[in-house]
Amino acid sequence: MERQRIEIYAEGGSLLRKAYSGIRESDLVAFPIPGTWSLQQIAIHLMDSDLIGSDRMKRIAAMERPLLIGYDESAFIRLPGMDELSVAEAIDLFDRNRKLTATVLRRLPDDSFERWGVHNEIGKVTLATMIDKYIRHLADHLVHVEKKKALLGTTS
Repeated sequence: MERQRIEIYAEGGSLLRKAYSGIRESDLVAFPIPGTWSLQQIAIHLMDSDLIGSDRMKRIAAMERPLLIGYDESAFIRLPGMDELSVAEAIDLFDRNRKLTATVLRRLPDDSFERWGVHNEIGKVTLATMIDKYIRHLADHLVHVEKKKALLGTTS
């Protein structure tokens, strides 16, 4: 694995913070594209997903062939109280979690990135693959954020 991928992963919090900068509270809960998530829901989802991702990466690094369990992201978003969670706090947690996880990743020996776990839905997955997955996950959602901001007339 190219170690600069760890730095790209670690900088994700800054990218997320920038994408949400200047968004009005009313726009956070709006649904500019019917049937999709609001900007608030995307931020909360990214926080949830990254916390799970960090756990998965540490399991792979620390354990022999750990079982990695999938989850229903839409069911998480529908949990009572999720619509009351703070976007700013979710972004802060996302950012801190990525930086803390990157601290661990930087200190792993090179062969650690070929270690793997077994995801119950997709099978064998290496630590290097997980890092790339979470880099792409954020990038994909940032595209959606920008589309929604444009529809709402919000600029950052």
